[in-house]
This record gives sequence, C-alpha cells and structure tokens, in this order.
Amino acid sequence: MDSAYKCAMNSRDLKDLTRVEAKRLGFGLFGVTRPEPSRQAAIFEAWLAAGRHGEMAYLASERSRLGRSDPGLLLPGCRSIVVLGMAYPAFERGEQAGNGKVAAYAWGADYHELLAERLRSLVQFIETQVGEPVANRWYTDTGPLLERELAQRAGLGWIGKNSCLIHPSGGSNYLLAEILLGIEMEVDAPFEADYCGNCARCLEACPTGCILTNRTIDARRCISYLTIELKGAIPVELRPQLAGWVFGCDVCQQVCPWNRFADRQAVDLGLIERPGVARPELVNELRLRWEDFNRKFKGSAVRRAKRRGYLRNTVVVLGQSASRTGDPGATKALAHVLQDDPEALVRGHAAWALGQVGGEAARQALLQAADQEAEPAVQEEIRRALEPGWCDV
Repeated sequence: MDSAYKCAMNSRDLKDLTRVEAKRLGFGLFGVTRPEPSRQAAIFEAWLAAGRHGEMAYLASERSRLGRSDPGLLLPGCRSIVVLGMAYPAFERGEQAGNGKVAAYAWGADYHELLAERLRSLVQFIETQVGEPVANRWYTDTGPLLERELAQRAGLGWIGKNSCLIHPSGGSNYLLAEILLGIEMEVDAPFEADYCGNCARCLEACPTGCILTNRTIDARRCISYLTIELKGAIPVELRPQLAGWVFGCDVCQQVCPWNRFADRQAVDLGLIERPGVARPELVNELRLRWEDFNRKFKGSAVRRAKRRGYLRNTVVVLGQSASRTGDPGATKALAHVLQDDPEALVRGHAAWALGQVGGEAARQALLQAADQEAEPAVQEEIRRALEPGWCDV
C-alpha cells in the first residue's frame, strides 16, 4: 500500500472487503484497474473530428479530451480505479398501439442521484477500512472518462458491436460508475475476449443505422441522442425512424443474444418501473403542462429532456402511430397541441405529425393554425405538411 496510508491491510484484503460492500450497495459488477492512458483515445479523437458527437460540445472540451486520454489526470496521485456496474430492468420487445416507449434505465429514479449516494457510501467504507481519508473522485456518466474501456480493463466484459459493455453472463443492462482512488488496490486482469463473433443483429436492427462498424455510433442519428441530447428540431428525415421511442432507445440491447439469455441480476428497488413511465399513453402525455411534467418525472432521468423535448418526441411518435391506425383521437390531440401548446418546438413537430396522419381533419387543423401561427419555424412546418401528398384524404 501507499506509504502515505498507515493501514496494515494489504491491497487484496481491501479489495475483497470493498467488493462485498459494493455488492451490498447494489453493484453486481466490481473490478479494479490502474489509471493508465487510454488505448482508445485515438478512436475518440477521430470520432470527435468526424463530428459524430453532434451538439454535445462538452465532449470536445479540453478537460474532456484530457480525462479520456489519461484518467489519472483527473485525480493527482491516483493509484487505482474501482469500476462498478448496477443492473437495471430489461425492456422486452413489442409494440402497443397508442403507447410510446421509454428506455428501461429511466423507468425509476434518476441513476445519477441513486448511484451518487451509493458511491459516497462506498468511499466512506474504504476510508473506514484504511483508517483515514483517501483522495478520491467518483463518477457515473458525469465525468470525462471512457467508462466502457475502463470496465473492460477491469475485467467486467467486452465492448460489443453496439458500443455497450457486455458482461458474459449478465448482458449489457448495467449502469456504470467509477471511483478514482489515491491508494493501491489489487487490480483485475482485463477482459480480452470478444464474443460478438459474426453476429450483426444490433447493426441490422438499429432503426436509424447509427451503429458504425468500429464499435462506435454516430450520435447524430442515434435515437437516444435525438430524444434526449438534441435540444432543437429533430431532422425531418429521421422523425419516421423513432420507432415509438419518446425517451432513449433500447433496440440494440433488445436484439443482442447476450441479453436475451442473460442471467438477470436483482434490480435495485429505486430502478424498478414507476407507474405509467415505461409505455406512456401518448395522447395523455400531450396533456402534461409544466407542473404535471415536473410532478410525474420528479427525480427521474426523463426530466433531462424537459417538457418541450419530451412532448416534441411524443407528437412525432403519435403522428407515426396514427398514420398506421387512423386513430381520430390522435388527430384531435395533435390539433389541440398545434393550436395551444406554449412551445413553438412542440407545435412545429405537431404540424409535421398531422401531415403524417393525413385526412381532412388533419388538413383543416393545419389550415386553421396557418392563419394564426406567428412563429416562422412553425409556419414552415405547417407549409410543408400541407404540401400535396402529405395530407391526402
């Protein structure tokens, strides 16, 4: 152990005790690696250079790039990195007419808050074993780290073709977290095997074709990015490909054989589904005002999209659904949004959705809105929706 720490416990004993405590706190995956420079930094830099991070400018910041190239720079004197994984529910495939879909990790409490509490507890446990404070820094999808590479280096699995970390028995439904420590802890051997083989199910199933052959994704086409990170209008050509997802996307994990036959670990009570979240009724969601949205998704990761983003996604999915079912209730709901919603972003996407639904009722709603809409971007969406072929009876 580092001479700065006076505990007689060796690094293996400390690791064994920490592993047991991590499991008690709900972390089904546990591994330790060294703070060595990344082997994938060049891939990350090429990804940024190609603009595949979209509007996530924070990924291209100097701090982001330095931390991802060498995680040890994030904590002076870092000696080891504990990598953890907490299981979350799996979203079974299938459609329900009139309902949208929310990615399974967001069904319960916001994992950023849930895992933060557990990580603080684990650090306190380590300090108790050592007998004095330990320099540390922890993250869960919040810091400039290549988390999946660290997990692979810590022996937790391999990075699959869909870019997710895949554990050989547990699959990929895990939330990852890391604790950087200024103390030695016995490290694990990296996971060197690659069990994806010739399988290409994830690439073939991706609705937008965002998964690239080098095990990265083009975020600009990823449904998770489009429904969460993108703050403006969803590109028109990608709207029909949302495939029912109003927040996030689980398609590439749903089709992965390593998830279909995974030995499911117990899910923390905080991550189980809240009523009405996993498959929300689309028409009902359009009635959510700000206070309703904030109440329904209090303490939920869905709040990241904010009401305007969530309803933008919802009207797009409802328009696609109603274009197949011809549901008159959907047309009425979309028309109401186009007339009355306070957000221009939502109104504009509602106009597009009515154009997809078609029919005389949709056409009349668009014509009425055209007479009173003051926002140029919404007017343009209405104009396009009224073009021949968009609203044929």
